Amino acid sequence: MVMTATGDLIIPLLGTPATVGLARTLADAWMRKWGYSHILDDALLVVSELVTNAAHETPREEIRFQLSRDAQGVVIAVWDSGLGAPQPRPFRRLTLDDLDLSEEAFDDNGGWGLHIVQALSARCGATRDLNGGKWVWARMAP
Repeated sequence: MVMTATGDLIIPLLGTPATVGLARTLADAWMRKWGYSHILDDALLVVSELVTNAAHETPREEIRFQLSRDAQGVVIAVWDSGLGAPQPRPFRRLTLDDLDLSEEAFDDNGGWGLHIVQALSARCGATRDLNGGKWVWARMAP
């Protein structure tokens, strides 16, 4: 784990489902320390979505989680070595009839996380890293 001079957090993690909980725990502690508890629930949901996507894109490989702050708020960023740009599903209004609720498809109704990130953040996007891979990020306004 690296803490920068400004108190930002950068930590390498392994792309697994368990990593999501660790990233959320770290984000929770840092955001409370910085006094951003009023946006904590939204920020933790964004952390979950971004880390889950990175772990899914590069399973069992290194990903990096970064949490930083500046005058405009908090930036949540996750790096992975994957080449694919994040692509949200086409937006449409969902009903329960759209979901496959069978036991076989219990966890196969995903793909809506980027819409959640877009809705909860002030800005979000993806940036290619010159050293390889990409950073997917979201700015949370205070």
